[in-house]
Amino acid sequence: MTAKKAVLQLSVHEERIRKKVFVTVSRFAGVTSITMDDKTGKMTVVGEVDVSVLVIKLRKICNAEIVSVEVVKPPEKKPEPEKKPDPKPAEIVAFPVTHMNYPYQHHPSYATSYYQPYANSRVMVDEPNTCVIM
Repeated sequence: MTAKKAVLQLSVHEERIRKKVFVTVSRFAGVTSITMDDKTGKMTVVGEVDVSVLVIKLRKICNAEIVSVEVVKPPEKKPEPEKKPDPKPAEIVAFPVTHMNYPYQHHPSYATSYYQPYANSRVMVDEPNTCVIM
């Protein structure tokens, strides 16, 4: 089914009838837009709708007549100009983590420093003539 633009003449005199008409038309499958001119009483319905069925439903609410029905042509697509590919964006280089980022992080330099990291450590040497502090 193709999209149609239907102009309907309605006799709407009250606000509650106007709301009922809008609700009835909006519930139809395929309706894309609804506009109504309150001064002239003309309603324009655009979409893939069977206009005769729509008018039959609206006649239960108010007087409705078909003024005109037109086929809506889809807008022509213009060919888009070719886009040049964008150059690669600058890469973000993460700085390497240095060895002392965190103050309580274990680092191998503790083993060679004067102060040992643990107070109750033992030194065990396999040589027989060495001094052992316990």
